[in-house]
Amino acid sequence: MPEPVRIAVLAGAAGATGLVAGVFFAYACSVMPGLAATDDRTLIGTMQSINRKIINGWFLSAFLGGPLLVAVAVAGYVGDGGAVLGWLVAALLCHLVTLGVTGRCNVPLNNRLEAAGPVERITDLTAVRQWFEAPWVRWNLVRTVSSVAAFGCLIGALLAR
Repeated sequence: MPEPVRIAVLAGAAGATGLVAGVFFAYACSVMPGLAATDDRTLIGTMQSINRKIINGWFLSAFLGGPLLVAVAVAGYVGDGGAVLGWLVAALLCHLVTLGVTGRCNVPLNNRLEAAGPVERITDLTAVRQWFEAPWVRWNLVRTVSSVAAFGCLIGALLAR
């Protein structure tokens, strides 16, 4: 792969990863603490709406594009990447944690929340909040750390080159 293409792929991976890390960080330090201060109906209704709206081309392009571009960058540096390749492999591993936690923890919680039905028809809002909120926040913190770590590794790769 020509060097300008490798640089562009690496920069694109860092950009997409940084955007996703920022989304998860925003949830960890503002969205979920803000919703924690609200009543059950507000938290559940808001999260149901957010979960429907976040599935869009912009978010999915960054969320899936980051790890895809890192994988392409790894392939582009195999054989002559040195320290860059090490940073890229670390970034890819961090992305796998983010994807795994999202797919195995946060998305199933989101799906279960949606399956609870419209907020105005849920009979025990407190029970729904109890099984949803704390686990979702905990797993979001894990994917926040893993995505920020992936971003840091990509910055390391850019600096190493």
